[in-house]
Amino acid sequence: MKIAAAQLTCVPGDVVANVRQAVELAERAAADGADLVVFPELTLTGYELDIVAADPEVWVGPHDARLDALRNSGIATVLNCAAPTESGPAIATFVYSGSGELIGSYLKRHLFEHEREVFVAGSQDGRFELGGLRFSLATCYDNHFPDLIERSAADGCDVHLASSLYGTGGGVRERASIYPSIARDSNMSVVLANHVGPAGAWVGCGGSAVWRPGGDLLVEGDSSSTGVVAARVEKAVRTTSSPG
Repeated sequence: MKIAAAQLTCVPGDVVANVRQAVELAERAAADGADLVVFPELTLTGYELDIVAADPEVWVGPHDARLDALRNSGIATVLNCAAPTESGPAIATFVYSGSGELIGSYLKRHLFEHEREVFVAGSQDGRFELGGLRFSLATCYDNHFPDLIERSAADGCDVHLASSLYGTGGGVRERASIYPSIARDSNMSVVLANHVGPAGAWVGCGGSAVWRPGGDLLVEGDSSSTGVVAARVEKAVRTTSSPG
């Protein structure tokens, strides 16, 4: 399977404009032969927590009509956004098949500092299957928790998908160390989708990428351009120790 990781500069709080950008990137990924495209954290609003807290109109459920164009883009998509729950907004990931069917969802479990003032945390791990592969889902700060990664590997996941925001400065170093380490230690392929340009209080450092099991980099975006990068991934091969 060929997977694309998108990076873009979101329009603050403008769901329609950001869906339009996502559709353009999904079409670009499909033209490159990708079967699945992954988007960054809070793609539909940008990382604009004040806007999300103040305006429930920017919260988007999995069947919101504003997503129709993306669901009908003809490529499987992994979309991260602010979504309504009974207790308030959550940072949600929705997964759609190439035919537009919802095949997976996940609410970010590990909220970072100020996110706790706005969002409710999820309590379940994210999984879905597509094209003979098993996927795990995580959102940015989730990837700093080894137990989440260990559960994904133990559950037979082949590919780990991370919708994230890492900014210039310290975020560059975090991005460069965490994701190759996940690929190396878990023996899963890892796909990171990140922001470029202004993103709330940060400036996204780009570098959306795909790593093979073992940690080798397959493809990587630059630090400033909107676009997609794509690479082929395969089913994870895990060895088990023979009884001694």
